[in-house]
Amino acid sequence: MTASKGLFSSSLISEAVISSFPETYTIRPLERDDYHKGFFECIQVLTSTGDVSEERFLERYDYMKNLGVHYFLVIEHAGKIVGTGTLMVERKFIHDLGSVAHIEEIAIRKEEQGKGLGLRMIQALSSIAKNVGCYKSILGCSARNEPFYEKCGFKRGGLDMNQYYEEEKSSWERG
Repeated sequence: MTASKGLFSSSLISEAVISSFPETYTIRPLERDDYHKGFFECIQVLTSTGDVSEERFLERYDYMKNLGVHYFLVIEHAGKIVGTGTLMVERKFIHDLGSVAHIEEIAIRKEEQGKGLGLRMIQALSSIAKNVGCYKSILGCSARNEPFYEKCGFKRGGLDMNQYYEEEKSSWERG
């Protein structure tokens, strides 16, 4: 993997997916400067993020970069983050020591929804999963978002169960 300004090398993203974005939109790995480009405002479409300082953001960014299993993508338009998505790689003992991709935190700013950016984000994350050798991708979603993910090529594969370890929050805070 080549050195990268971002969290990982952009060469892992399919060229076909990159070129499918509208001319003024860029998809790329998360960068340290994205804190100031509205990363948190974008991801808050999903749930509460808390009051995260730039220092805490950079600590977490550096941790994720060093760990090498986190692939955060952002969509930038007019100097602002308008979309984000995450892929985490889990290394397994099954499937000949295979790897599974977990896709999470797909967020497109409200004013940018309906432009196909979510679909392209999923395609970009799927291309990364394939390029790092994952044999499948898994994502959890609400029932209302299931039709969208089916359009992206996903099929229902089971039941997603959760156990929370923080104080009970209202459903709008949990996402």
